[in-house]
Amino acid sequence: MVILDLLRNMNGRIIGSGKETIILAHGYGGDQSIWDKILPKLCESYKIVLFDWCFSGANLLKHHFDAEKYSSYEPFADDLIALVDEMKLESFIFVGHSMSGIIGCIASIKRPTLFKRLILVSSSPRFINVEDYEGGFDIAEMEEMFRNIEEKYDVWSTNFAIIAVDPSDPPSVDKFDKCLKRMGVEIALPLAKSVFLSDYRHILDKVITPCTIIQTKVDFAVPNSVPTFMHNTIKGESTVEIINTNGHFPQLTAHQEFLNVIHRVLAS
Repeated sequence: MVILDLLRNMNGRIIGSGKETIILAHGYGGDQSIWDKILPKLCESYKIVLFDWCFSGANLLKHHFDAEKYSSYEPFADDLIALVDEMKLESFIFVGHSMSGIIGCIASIKRPTLFKRLILVSSSPRFINVEDYEGGFDIAEMEEMFRNIEEKYDVWSTNFAIIAVDPSDPPSVDKFDKCLKRMGVEIALPLAKSVFLSDYRHILDKVITPCTIIQTKVDFAVPNSVPTFMHNTIKGESTVEIINTNGHFPQLTAHQEFLNVIHRVLAS
């Protein structure tokens, strides 16, 4: 992706009003519409920056996605920093969903003065179990998922959306399913390997920005041991907030409680 004019290339936009700026960054398979339910209230008090990562199906330049370049989170962090520099933002609150939470951590290590607070939503530094760490998945489960993505993507995306969101919220399931299908298997497979085989536990003790870790009651992708691990490992001040809903997308399935947490954290 061309680093010039990232605001346009990443469908960047600024909405709302207020003295402080919040950046909302979606995760794997999503796009900026994932935040739609919380935008009206947030826009009353804050300037909101929205964008679509280069892998998103909503990004018209997704056909330029370079799987080799984006095989780690560091290039995403560099894109984020380049985007905010282009927008001439001096500081902001960063809300990162899933993989974007860890991308935000990496970017905050590179440029700590930019980040007033990190809000990490359903994020995990590692998804694979090892002897001293519960990530939620065995390697065999991941290999099976990769086969399903490659061999029957449409079926996989529908099933993945159901378990990732919450089957009791069909409109939100349908929203994420459509996002996944727009992304397409050509991007979904290499990106899934980059995300689900990653290990960024080692960067957490370098994060000095204050962090709020938001976790749902039950998340198939992120067991409750993960936010505890992150809280105990992050160098800066951190807190954990548990939202009383199921799934990986509290901004969709419990958006009012999610907003309550955001407002409470930012008012403190």
